[in-house]
Amino acid sequence: MKPSVEQISELLSQRSDLRPEEGYWQDFLQEFHHNQRAAETSRSAPAAFFERIRSWVSEVSPSKWAYGAGLAYAAATVAFFLVPRGAEVETMPSSPVNHQVVPAPALEQLEQLDLDPSTEGTAGEQVF
Repeated sequence: MKPSVEQISELLSQRSDLRPEEGYWQDFLQEFHHNQRAAETSRSAPAAFFERIRSWVSEVSPSKWAYGAGLAYAAATVAFFLVPRGAEVETMPSSPVNHQVVPAPALEQLEQLDLDPSTEGTAGEQVF
C-alpha cells in the first residue's frame, strides 16, 4: 500500500516538530565512544595486535610494498658485504717477554765512528 501525498506531508510536518532534548547528541557520542573502548578492551591482546597488522597491511599501496621490498633487499645486500666472515685465526705460541731494559753505551759507539772528512767514501759507501 502506497501512502498518499497528504499522508506523507502530515508525517513530515510531525517529524519536523520532533526535536531531541538538549545534550542528546553529546550523550549519544559519549556513550558511543565508551562502547567502542569497551569492545576494544574486551578483545584479547593478540587478536587486537593481528587486527591492527591486518588493517595496516590492507591500507598500504602496492607501490609502497615495492619500495619496502627494494629497501629490504638493499639492506640485506649491505649486511652481506659488511658482516665479517668467521676467519680462522692461528695463535702463535707464546713466549715469555723480558722486561729488563739494558742501557746501551751510546758514548762508546759514537767514539768508534770515524767522522774524519778524509775517510769519507772509503768505508764502502757509494757517492753519487
